[in-house]
Amino acid sequence: MAEIRVTGFGGQGIIRLGYIIGKAASLYGQQHATLTQSFGPEARGSACSAQVVVSDMPVLYPYITRPDILVAMSQEAYGKYIDNLKEGGQLLFDQDLVSTGELPKSVKAFSIPATRLAEEMGNRIIANIVMLGFFTAVTGLIEPEAVRKAIPGSVPDRFVELNQKAFDVGYNYVKEGAVVAPPEDRS
Repeated sequence: MAEIRVTGFGGQGIIRLGYIIGKAASLYGQQHATLTQSFGPEARGSACSAQVVVSDMPVLYPYITRPDILVAMSQEAYGKYIDNLKEGGQLLFDQDLVSTGELPKSVKAFSIPATRLAEEMGNRIIANIVMLGFFTAVTGLIEPEAVRKAIPGSVPDRFVELNQKAFDVGYNYVKEGAVVAPPEDRS
């Protein structure tokens, strides 16, 4: 079982990112998943998070207690949730939007310039899907083909191809070795 918290601010597609992770695991990955979400009263710019539980067994309690994986796409969200990350947990963050400072040795930190890569693709709004590809490659929790199958029907039809490309950009970012190493590998 893996507990995942995806955090950022409204307008970044945080809830959609959590939704696609759960959909990929449960519909295409032969796993079980739950999704809960929280967000501020404002739609854009306020803090929001999606909590996803993915398991090989039925999920009996849909809420996370201490996430195994924290995905942070804003500084405010990082600051709010980093202390709750399980010891030995994985931190995935947008390196242009989040400054981590000194991390505990047990945290395995991985960064990607998700927003910048999305902007280079011509649309900042797909940064969440770039992060989805990165998440898929780093964690190995869900097969990439399961995630690719979950994208259609989760985004507007006219943007499916762009989102598939964004997923590949994030996924290949890891495969090309352009990622911050876990603390035990840092020199």
